[in-house]
Amino acid sequence: MLFPVGDDNMDGGHSAVFSYLFLAVNAGLFIFQTALPEGAQAGFVKTYGAIPAEISRGIDPETLFSSMFLHGSWLHLLGNMLYLYIFGDNIEALIGSFRFVLFYLAGGLVAGMMQVFVSPDSVVPCVGASGAISAVMGAYIVLFPRSRIRMLFLLIFSVFYIPAWIFLGLWFVQQLISGLGVLGMSGADAGGIAWWAHIGGFAFGLVSGYYYRAKYVTDRHIRYR
Repeated sequence: MLFPVGDDNMDGGHSAVFSYLFLAVNAGLFIFQTALPEGAQAGFVKTYGAIPAEISRGIDPETLFSSMFLHGSWLHLLGNMLYLYIFGDNIEALIGSFRFVLFYLAGGLVAGMMQVFVSPDSVVPCVGASGAISAVMGAYIVLFPRSRIRMLFLLIFSVFYIPAWIFLGLWFVQQLISGLGVLGMSGADAGGIAWWAHIGGFAFGLVSGYYYRAKYVTDRHIRYR
């Protein structure tokens, strides 16, 4: 098994407060969710998850926001939080905490709306921070393309590095291929993964990344420690 475990941190910049606060909030809400009685857990997800068929008819649009902080399983949570931990801090360090909060939430909302647009009749609740985190990753590939992603090969406990632009580029291609493969399917038939939320979030991050690069990147921002 091969997965990322870290990256090169930016030298200087703002403290990455909200990158870690979002991580804690997501973890805390999932612990609360799992502590509910078994029958109540499904109702909790149905109430606060984003159901495309309802949102496309103007029902409960606020769930596009609440769904960003819910997860379907421990594996779902841990995977998303690992990616937020790796990629979020550099973005926040560069653009500042207030802008990062707005960017993160906007990315999640755009990602959710993309999934609704692609699957407007789906009655499967969408939950997870992956849309917002995809936006973070989209901005990262623009702002820190030469940062090194530390990869762990679990079978032999070996660590190696690859450039961020390769890792994130391959990740996006995988999402795009998967998203095109499930077009027209319901959430259940699509394997329960909101591929188009990932694609929409990443695209939003790319556009935002070019804006932030023009506005905030200087020579000191491309040194890592």
